Amino acid sequence: MKTIVLLAISNVFMTIAWYGHLKFKQSTLWKVILVSWLIAFVEYCFQVPANRIGHRDFSAAQLKIIQEVITLVIFAVFSIVYLKEGFRWNYGVAFVLIIGAVFFMFKS
Repeated sequence: MKTIVLLAISNVFMTIAWYGHLKFKQSTLWKVILVSWLIAFVEYCFQVPANRIGHRDFSAAQLKIIQEVITLVIFAVFSIVYLKEGFRWNYGVAFVLIIGAVFFMFKS
């Protein structure tokens, strides 16, 4: 559970670093890059321990698929709440297919 929480926190920061600047299109690119890198540093402070701790119980491939699912869930919420973008039916289908990938990744 610790790995999941750390991955979720890291993904919140990374989503903000990668996409938060989209609401500030008037800002110069170099400023946006600098701020994004500062935010990404915080993300790494959670991501690296998450993978270190998680690798005790999960394979690297399993950690990656966990991270991708968390990333997509956080991004979906971020895009709807912060960027005010709608959620379309085909996004839902894509999420279902990714859940299928998770099933097969953890199937013994």
